[in-house]
Amino acid sequence: MNLALFRTGWRRIRRRPLEYILFVLGVALGVAMMVSIDLANGSARRAFQLSTDAIAGKTTHRISGGPTGLDETIYLNLRRQLGYNLAAPIVEGYVTSPAFGGQSLRLVGIDPFAEAPFRAYLGRSPDLNTLAPFLTEANAIILSADTARQSGLRLDDTLILDLAGETTQARIVGLIQPGDEITRRGLSNVIFTDIASAQELLHMTGRLSHIDLIIPDTATLTHIGDNLPPGILLETAAARSNAIQQMAAAFELNLTAMSLLALVVGMFLIYNTVTFSVIQRRPLFGVLRCLGVTGGQLAGLILAEAAALGLVGAVLGVGLGVLLGQGMVRLVTQTINDFYFVVNVQTVAIPFLTLLKGLVIGVLAAVAASLPPAWEAMRTPPNSTLRRSTLESKARQIVPWLWLGWLALSALGAFLLWLRGVNLIVSFIGLFAILIGCALLTPPLTLWLMERLAPLGGRLLGPLGRMAPRDIARSLSRTSVAIAALMTAVSVIIGVSIMIGSFRGTVEQWLNATLQADIYVSPPGATANSVQGALRPDVLAAVASWPGMTRAVTGRSVRILAPDFGREVDVLAVSGDIAGNSRPYVWLSDSQAHIWQAVAAGTGIIISEPLLLRQNLSIPPAPITLMTPTGPRAFPVLAIFYDYASDQGTIWMGSQLYQETWDDPQISTVALFVAPGVDVDQTVRAMQTALAEKQQLTINSNQGLRNASLDIFDRTFAVTAALQLLATLVAFIGVLSALLSLQLERARELGVLRATGMTLGQLWRLTLLETGLMGGLAGLLAMPTGFVLAWVLIYVINVRSFGWTLQMRLQPGYFAQAFVVAVVAALLAGIYPALRLGKMMIATAIRQE
Repeated sequence: MNLALFRTGWRRIRRRPLEYILFVLGVALGVAMMVSIDLANGSARRAFQLSTDAIAGKTTHRISGGPTGLDETIYLNLRRQLGYNLAAPIVEGYVTSPAFGGQSLRLVGIDPFAEAPFRAYLGRSPDLNTLAPFLTEANAIILSADTARQSGLRLDDTLILDLAGETTQARIVGLIQPGDEITRRGLSNVIFTDIASAQELLHMTGRLSHIDLIIPDTATLTHIGDNLPPGILLETAAARSNAIQQMAAAFELNLTAMSLLALVVGMFLIYNTVTFSVIQRRPLFGVLRCLGVTGGQLAGLILAEAAALGLVGAVLGVGLGVLLGQGMVRLVTQTINDFYFVVNVQTVAIPFLTLLKGLVIGVLAAVAASLPPAWEAMRTPPNSTLRRSTLESKARQIVPWLWLGWLALSALGAFLLWLRGVNLIVSFIGLFAILIGCALLTPPLTLWLMERLAPLGGRLLGPLGRMAPRDIARSLSRTSVAIAALMTAVSVIIGVSIMIGSFRGTVEQWLNATLQADIYVSPPGATANSVQGALRPDVLAAVASWPGMTRAVTGRSVRILAPDFGREVDVLAVSGDIAGNSRPYVWLSDSQAHIWQAVAAGTGIIISEPLLLRQNLSIPPAPITLMTPTGPRAFPVLAIFYDYASDQGTIWMGSQLYQETWDDPQISTVALFVAPGVDVDQTVRAMQTALAEKQQLTINSNQGLRNASLDIFDRTFAVTAALQLLATLVAFIGVLSALLSLQLERARELGVLRATGMTLGQLWRLTLLETGLMGGLAGLLAMPTGFVLAWVLIYVINVRSFGWTLQMRLQPGYFAQAFVVAVVAALLAGIYPALRLGKMMIATAIRQE
């Protein structure tokens, strides 16, 4: 019996292939979005981890210092006084080279005599048998042999390296032959040099970035820790890389949630298709039930069909996701480089678990969406199955329960969003609960509105105007699901558009308020929104004394350990405020003028809002402890300012206090104010020409820096825009599937209309009027839903993800554009079903039931 049922199902698929093709496409697109984002996130994370692990080698612990690194005497004392030999000094920074397309490369300075226990691949390479050039020649470097080959480089070739705007030549004296694929990929963007050369190139004479250790037991760890000077950190090797990767965790989670939204929309499509399949086969199911087939066997048939088609769709989705992942990884990597840390992704890693997850979730989504119609088919008695009105009458009966479902899900979602200090995943569950609740509200609202539109449509458009709303209401179980799918996708367009528009408007207002200087000078950084290098003293003196300058404000950007937070924080040491009195603040302990006088005097610090929210600090905040060369020191907080340059939080302090505490006189950036009447653009060009030979610099006018900041913003949301488009495409397929199935369901009715004199043109107008009403209703319902979604994204998800408080900006264009998208998508989806009407055989259609 089961085999006969499966053959029946297979014949059904062969006879109605288009319906099931749309089913498969719905699953495929949803899975593709999820897999592509997963691959992009995983590839970026994997590339960073491989590079870090390749450099760390067998390191178990690491000694690190403050923003200026470690005094190299700590390493000497470790080996001489403590007699500990499993230690290796490291000096590292980022450089670029034209030979590698300008991408950031990790320059690592090593002591080859200390390397054997840590990084065995350095000792295995035959090109390193003679260390004389590496140790005695200035700027001698070693590359991975694969990296050199891919860039067309050979032994003894000369490279041009750019280090924070200063160029130098380096000669390749050795090529590493990694012993395994993981090490080869990890070294794809790494350059090794002698530690003395690295110190000179990175302006770290007498300093080390960190010291790698192999510590076999707790006693040794305690002994080393007890003999370190104050202000020095001893941590596990994995701790730092994990902390850095956690920076981008919220960004990756947001993308994953957006990708899952397409799968949710796709589930509406699956439910539509399976429901229609059950309806169209109800005479067959009725006969089978009369012949002894059980309800469980019918349900098993429906679920087996869904699982098989879901598997086909998931397989296609995984393949499409791998292709989309190639493009998504570039967008994700660019955003990570802009906001978090440097990562170079050479290839898209395709782990088996990601593919398996895509397959499993695709099949489970298909089966889950098929459960309601399968349950309906299983519980319906044979005599009811043979009646066409059965499903519609039951659909009317459950309408009141849908109101309760909407209230319950909305209450659950509001409660989850209200909870404080919960995981971000809980917030997304709350958001999805509200969205699904709004989808449940679609059938009762559709019924209520169509019943009231029918009389009005009759008066305005005649019989067709009355028939279209009635047809939609009479086929509520079919049409409402298509409307709900389209409404969900369009509400996402509205919500995300409002969020992005509000974000952009808030950032523009913040830039206008804070960027009051006329010219900004800094060395090029490894990431777009941070400056790791420093200005040469002669360059700094030249720009500060440039003709026409009235004032110069300097800044030094570093990262310093905050023991209470368990991580490093961005610290900016400034000589003044470039925003004047226009900077927006969350909280002030005194007037702005007095605050900045206190900052200049070194009596306190100010912090950004993201730091307040990420660390769950109170207002007013308690003093913040930072690790200094003399040990932990608490700094009073004087103010909290709004900031959108970093989602990790920033601390600002006076330049004098920073230099006295950390003995670091370097300057990362300078903001210049020009005298009235001075041409800013001409001054920028003159500076670029005059200083080009001294140091390559990023010199921006006020407007240029604003544009560059907004370019970073636009790049950040490029992925979101792509996800919006795909979600809308899934919804479009859902409407098309609903209309095709609805047309098949109404074949006899349409045949009777044609037989009684309705022209083909009138059928066209009826079909397009119905689709237009469905699209218009979806657009109308999407407006309040999109507003709620935007509110949650702006005031809950965004704050908990990134710590940014945004000002909601509503523009009529967002709603009008989304409404047009809904109507146009529905009308386009109605064209093909209308074309099929021209091929309808009237006699066959009338005999169909």
